[in-house]
Amino acid sequence: MAAGSGGLKDATAIVGIGQTPFAKRLPEDERTLACRAVLAALDDAGIAPGEVDALASYTMEETDEVELAKTCGFGDLTFFSKVGYGGGGSCATVAHLAAAVATGQANVGVAWRSRKRGSGPRPWTSTAVQLPTPAQWTRPFGLLRPVDEIAMLARRYLREYGATRDHLFNVALACRNRANQNPAAIMYDRPLTREMYMTSRWISEPLCLFDNCLETDGALACVVVSAERARDCRRKPVYVHSAAQSLPAQHHGMVNYWNDDPLTGPAWTAARHLWKHSDLTPQDVDVAQIYDAFTPLVLLSLEGYGFCGRGEGGAFTEGGALEIGGTLPLNTGGGGLSEAYVHGFNLVNEGVKQLRGTSTAQVPDASACLVTAGEGVPTSALLLRS
Repeated sequence: MAAGSGGLKDATAIVGIGQTPFAKRLPEDERTLACRAVLAALDDAGIAPGEVDALASYTMEETDEVELAKTCGFGDLTFFSKVGYGGGGSCATVAHLAAAVATGQANVGVAWRSRKRGSGPRPWTSTAVQLPTPAQWTRPFGLLRPVDEIAMLARRYLREYGATRDHLFNVALACRNRANQNPAAIMYDRPLTREMYMTSRWISEPLCLFDNCLETDGALACVVVSAERARDCRRKPVYVHSAAQSLPAQHHGMVNYWNDDPLTGPAWTAARHLWKHSDLTPQDVDVAQIYDAFTPLVLLSLEGYGFCGRGEGGAFTEGGALEIGGTLPLNTGGGGLSEAYVHGFNLVNEGVKQLRGTSTAQVPDASACLVTAGEGVPTSALLLRS
């Protein structure tokens, strides 16, 4: 559908994806990793670097547009944007490119994320930005890291809805099982058992080691063009059917104490917009790539995006529902918990692989995939279709 006759729906497609290896420590700097991922994505699409005229990235991206454009040999850029809030921006980078291409601002867009989180510093350790306004009310009282803030949400969720650590384990296990099928995943050769999970050390109670995402060096990228151009590209196009960003009214952050109900996070607002502009419903989604920096965020997102009712996220994970062949196969590359944590961009690329039919844990006949960005922070989401 053309942009002028109904917004972004199917007006653009992802036609190329690329990534570097993932590891705890890679020798290359972030700019080198970024360039390698971008050039791999362009090669995958069969598009020359000189045709690129649009870029989108995260505000936390250390490689800027000038560096990337000069090093990779891009042409004149007519559109470039950055999206804030860390992992909340992953899907939005693709959405910004889709909007630019659909409205004629650009023809070939590249989104990317390059990160040395495994070998680099932790963002919250920077003394220069130690106390932004929200943190003034949390860090002096011991909520120093994102995991501490999510642990508070998790504690409330478990108490209010009767969910248990077994439900969190179901999320961690599904991601690890898929990573065990993915040679590119950091946890490819490391299976997870319930005993390992239940006896692992606390990171921030009630969240244990395996409730937390990996710390990874690596980079990923994708290429967005018009639906018309996509038909002539090297790979099967994956259409951007619907996209959304969300910053709810009076939202504060992962510890959302301004809100009457902190368990109704940005996913709920994003979902309303996403489904409003879609021909599909949650029941039409064959596979989901749900942002999994921490296992409880998956339960909140399952509810927010309409796969189950309020408070039913824990129960939804039972009976292998998140495994291949289950109700909603999840994070089929291993996700942030077990493949790599690159601020969620690997979820975008894995969604493309599923709809191309090239995933290492392929869902048979998958034709619709939901990809989500970070829950708890201002977020974004994509509904992709083949």
